[in-house]
Amino acid sequence: MKCPYCGAQDKDHVLDSRPVREGASIKRRRECEECARRFTTFEEIEELRLTVVKRQGRAREPFDRTKLRRAIEIACKKRPVSEEQITEAVDEIERLLYNRLDKEVDSSEIGELVMERLRTLDQVAYVRFASVYRQFEDLQEFRKIIDALRRTPRRSNK
Repeated sequence: MKCPYCGAQDKDHVLDSRPVREGASIKRRRECEECARRFTTFEEIEELRLTVVKRQGRAREPFDRTKLRRAIEIACKKRPVSEEQITEAVDEIERLLYNRLDKEVDSSEIGELVMERLRTLDQVAYVRFASVYRQFEDLQEFRKIIDALRRTPRRSNK
């Protein structure tokens, strides 16, 4: 760190640090050991930018948490699923995606994570999402997914 007053390089110490804007940056109050003057620095936290590769690799777009949330909300519409449960599901899926440490993720992988989470959250929401995501075209596909739900014991979401 360079003092903005005397130009001394790496001759300062931090007096106070606090997060700014919900943890997106850090504000630090510093004091130069050479001239004893105080100054403030802001440090931005650089996050991994995640890119979603659409079906068949034709298009790429930045990961959008609001799109993920909206898809889950639509599947859970008029179901006994709270906003808190939806937020937890979105947080969990987003955390799993970022923990992969890859810069790109297939949209199909996101869809599978959503289905896995909805399966434990609400089975009707799961079937709704699966029917759109997997593009069901007839009643047989609904029967298959419902039969699979019946065969698999339901896990709790906590």
